[in-house]
Amino acid sequence: MAWDAWRGDQPRADLVVFTDREGNAIRVTALSPAALRAGLTAGLTLADARARVPELVAIERDHGAEAWLLAQVVVQGGRYTPMVAAEPPDGVVLDIQGCTHPFGGERGLARDLVRRIKRQGIACRLGAGDTPEAARARSRFAEAPGGDLKALPVEALEQSPEVTVALRRAGLKTIGDLATRPRAMLAARFGGLALRLTRLLEEEDRRITPERPLPPVFALRNFAEPIARTEHALAVLEELLGEASVTLLERHEGGRRFAVRLFRSDGAVPGLAVETGRPVRDPALVMRLFRERLDALSDPIDPGFGFDGVRLDVGALEPLAPHQDGLEGKEGDAEPLAELIDRLVARLGPERVRRIAPVDSHIPECAMSLVEPQTSTKWEGAAEGEPTLRPLNLLDPPHRIEVIHGLPEGPPRRFAWGRRAHEVTGWEGPERISAEWWRRCDGGGLTRDYYRVEDAAGHRFWLFRHGLQGAEKPQPDWYLHGLFV
Repeated sequence: MAWDAWRGDQPRADLVVFTDREGNAIRVTALSPAALRAGLTAGLTLADARARVPELVAIERDHGAEAWLLAQVVVQGGRYTPMVAAEPPDGVVLDIQGCTHPFGGERGLARDLVRRIKRQGIACRLGAGDTPEAARARSRFAEAPGGDLKALPVEALEQSPEVTVALRRAGLKTIGDLATRPRAMLAARFGGLALRLTRLLEEEDRRITPERPLPPVFALRNFAEPIARTEHALAVLEELLGEASVTLLERHEGGRRFAVRLFRSDGAVPGLAVETGRPVRDPALVMRLFRERLDALSDPIDPGFGFDGVRLDVGALEPLAPHQDGLEGKEGDAEPLAELIDRLVARLGPERVRRIAPVDSHIPECAMSLVEPQTSTKWEGAAEGEPTLRPLNLLDPPHRIEVIHGLPEGPPRRFAWGRRAHEVTGWEGPERISAEWWRRCDGGGLTRDYYRVEDAAGHRFWLFRHGLQGAEKPQPDWYLHGLFV
């Protein structure tokens, strides 16, 4: 993997080794094929390797580039099965049970996988087994993918060098030699080696953990011949949405996030994802969002030499009970508004559309925030038909006003705002709000007394006195914080 990750930028070098610092020594941890043929091995110090091959090129390993390359192989494995897991630093495990029929069996799947990986310039070896350990051992040490496990050397257990040397000194050179020994004795002497041996011999299966969590609902379509147009791939996507909607209906659920991956024949895997504000399972609605998202791309999806696979994942589900529309069609404006928001998000992107969400704070200007439109929100406000106690329009920052009041702790009688005087004809309050001393959200940390007032013209305002008379301030200030409309 180190050689494959590096040679893309340096194609002319052959005698290359890759090094890591171990304590005070720089050791060879990976080699190019030419370096292997020159007799070098992993574990040598760099000085020893250069003494044997003076023209050697030493490169410090780029573990980040190797991890990225391994992730690309994992993505390619998703074409064949959702059960794909990386085994760093250079392995990928696929659970292909029940997934081989589109490729004509295991051999057909293996040929197709090797062809695609080599097309990306990555050297690979395959091994098959009933457990991940058996498959890994065959790929690394067996000449044939289905070779005899007991004939493999003890290095196939991938234990520490000290354990491997101890086994060979005891005359245990192959897996077959270990298989005849009591497991309890091996466990007492070498710890986890006995469990590794049991799994390598396919006597116990640990199961793999997929690199990506399996989506609750997904649909996959592979083609015998690549399809060369994006429109044809979208037509297949619409069919997959129909299949997914049937599954969602059976589960009494709807999807909130839909993602499609288009597997190109050259190994590239472009993808699109859309999210909805409410759970849906209508294929036409989701398809329209995908088309909106596709039209908004600055760089359209290039089919290259064609797509030979399309996969749809429904990653987020919520309950959605069947419902029946009224005689006059859909009732209320909630559903059309949700569809409009979803279309705006698909066209403009989620970072450009926001909605207001409640925040656990009793300070008015801190009690809400802007979030992505797909974020679930739950408001606890006034019951239907009751007047709201706080205005929807808040001034940021609140405007300082001049107020005349009868008593120091009494309501306002007259105030001036915007060079205009307002006579107060009615008022409600006060609503006392203490400062959040543990956050200091309002900056001053003073108590507020809010009043809902109405002037002679019928306009309603939301005012507050900032600070308690005498206790917090000698002369509290007054502010206009909001307007009722």
